[in-house]
Amino acid sequence: QVQLVESGGGLVQPGGSLRLSCAASGLTFSRYSMSWYRQAPGKERELVAVISTTGDSTNYKDSVKGRFTISRDNAKNTVILQMNSLKPDDTGVYYCKATFGRDYWGKGTLVTVSS
Repeated sequence: QVQLVESGGGLVQPGGSLRLSCAASGLTFSRYSMSWYRQAPGKERELVAVISTTGDSTNYKDSVKGRFTISRDNAKNTVILQMNSLKPDDTGVYYCKATFGRDYWGKGTLVTVSS
């Protein structure tokens, strides 16, 4: 079955960096556009970044532009979210999503930005 497993979350101070990874299995990864979402406590889940099947097209939530970078390695079935200059507002559970006709979601990884 399809599995998406996120990793790399943790506690980081404001201004710090984290690198999230999402490992996919059970699907033809190169056919799927990949996205990162996040959900802060008490808030709805929101789109953070999306990358096309080949990686040549990306889009970001305005508040993370210039700080976050999404990338993918189709040979390793992996999508990465590099997060720099982190702010307390970036705190939340980060989810990976695969889309090709239907959506598959991972279980998330917690990112806490706090001093």
